[in-house]
Amino acid sequence: MTSPAPIPDAKWLWENEPCRAACPVHTDAGAYVTAIAEGRFRDAYMIARAPNPFPSICGRVCAAPCETACRRGKVDAPVSIRALKRFVSERFGVESFAGSSAWHEGHGPVPMTNGPSVAIIGGGPGGLAAAHDLRLAGHPVTIYEAEARLGGMMVLGIPEYRLPRPLIEREIGAILELGVEVQLNCRIGRDVTFDELLARHAAVFVCVGTGRGRSLDIPGNELDGVFKAVEFLLNVNRGFHVNLGQRVVVVGGGNVAFDAARTSLRAAARDEVAPVPITLGSSADDDARRGLLTTFDAARAAIRAGVLSVTVVALESFVEMPAALEEIEEAEAEGIKIVYRRGPHRIIGTDRVTGLETVDVVSVFDEQHRFAPVFADGTESLIAADTVILAVGQSPDVDFIGADIVERNRFGGIAVDSSLRTNNPKVWAGGDVAFGPRNLIDAIADGRRAAESIHAAISGVSVPSPGVRIELVAKPTFRRMATGYDAIPRVVIPSVPNERRIGFAEVETGYDEGQAVLEGLRCLRCFENIMLRPELCILCGLCVDVCPTNCISIVRADHAGHGTAAQSALLLDELLCIRCGLCINRCPPSALVMVHAKEVV
Repeated sequence: MTSPAPIPDAKWLWENEPCRAACPVHTDAGAYVTAIAEGRFRDAYMIARAPNPFPSICGRVCAAPCETACRRGKVDAPVSIRALKRFVSERFGVESFAGSSAWHEGHGPVPMTNGPSVAIIGGGPGGLAAAHDLRLAGHPVTIYEAEARLGGMMVLGIPEYRLPRPLIEREIGAILELGVEVQLNCRIGRDVTFDELLARHAAVFVCVGTGRGRSLDIPGNELDGVFKAVEFLLNVNRGFHVNLGQRVVVVGGGNVAFDAARTSLRAAARDEVAPVPITLGSSADDDARRGLLTTFDAARAAIRAGVLSVTVVALESFVEMPAALEEIEEAEAEGIKIVYRRGPHRIIGTDRVTGLETVDVVSVFDEQHRFAPVFADGTESLIAADTVILAVGQSPDVDFIGADIVERNRFGGIAVDSSLRTNNPKVWAGGDVAFGPRNLIDAIADGRRAAESIHAAISGVSVPSPGVRIELVAKPTFRRMATGYDAIPRVVIPSVPNERRIGFAEVETGYDEGQAVLEGLRCLRCFENIMLRPELCILCGLCVDVCPTNCISIVRADHAGHGTAAQSALLLDELLCIRCGLCINRCPPSALVMVHAKEVV
């Protein structure tokens, strides 16, 4: 170990923290989780808010790819990053009822509208995120929304028991306060043509999602009582009555399937109490309505309304299910039956559905892990049903744009390049319409990426990327083990007991302060990295002896892939390291130091 160690690439370290790298908007989750552990709650909120105009919404319904990447999951269970975001949002976000000052503080001054104007088609999360950034870049922005309210699938697709509607309204309202213009009930192609938008604005961003549900090419798919999941959720969330009958079967294994299954119970319960004469509109009226709903038990109300059973039929095994584990567990807790490794064969009935015939699934994916289900002949069985809901995918509706104006991609959406620009130099697209159904946070990231690309194209000015510098942190008394953080189990996210889950009332209740701090302490702080100063190392092996996870080893350099047998190398497995600092404390010559990359503000 005679050659000096290279200085770590600060930008690489900063970008490749597992949670930050997994987040589409690159939220510094490690920083805000650590701030919560230290009791700096407002700092935590500001960190979470900085790259994301929807911290309160994402604190409730984000798919949390950061948690999937969290290294703590290799030890026991990932840190509850999403729930911790909700914790600080409830104290400083738009739902805190203390105004949205912290939310607005996160974006800084709002400039005059002196740039070229931009049209945004679609008022969902992607379009709103783009409007947020473009307005802050000085552009006049107009959102054209076909529905009577903004929010897209946040309002029309995500059930209210997961995401309260007043919260969506407040977070959207904060964006509109920046000076964004909105035209509701404005359908492109009917109320205004796409050519008119191109003539009216310097750029157009299309972010209309995938609002069309896919069907199945099986016998009986045209019978009464067969719904596409997206259309079912749209109707329920618009407040329309849906006659479900007594037995509901949902086909699919994703989150949308479980949204549809759990909503079918609640939709029945809501229909039971709908005749109560209350005029909705104000927040006080909404609260009164929710108060009445709390007098009904969801399951019993569903039975009174006619729904006796809800069954989810999935191609996948439990371990293959694309739905989030918490969605599966919550559905089972609410009495929903899940049938694994069965596929739809045909829908039974004459005029209306009476059942779903299914067959065994031999495999779901081929050797290249492409979706290619194989079914077993002669394994047919019948599940009685009055309603069959198909949650088997979605497709975009881009009929309002001619194919001669923008190119289509392979699944009928809009083709874009790496900057989200189409073949038409005035048109950008993002979100599901460009990439197919994805998560909420992906749409937000596309909105922000499109805004940066549009601003650079029509203003000729690039948005500067944040600089990163390296900071060496030597802590001779680095004693994280004293907190016992490595032994703290994942703190269960509090929720309403199943027997008290009423109608569309929110299920999760969130952490209190003590729970949040305890969960924050579990973070392994992957933003801190151990660096060796080889000129000081004496190869005593004490770091190897003291390491509780056996992630440090001394090997001959030729075994490490370079050097000769006369040399030795110190290896550290980053995936096993829990950043306890014991090796740093134990190292006699202080050859080991802690390093972290820090964003320059």
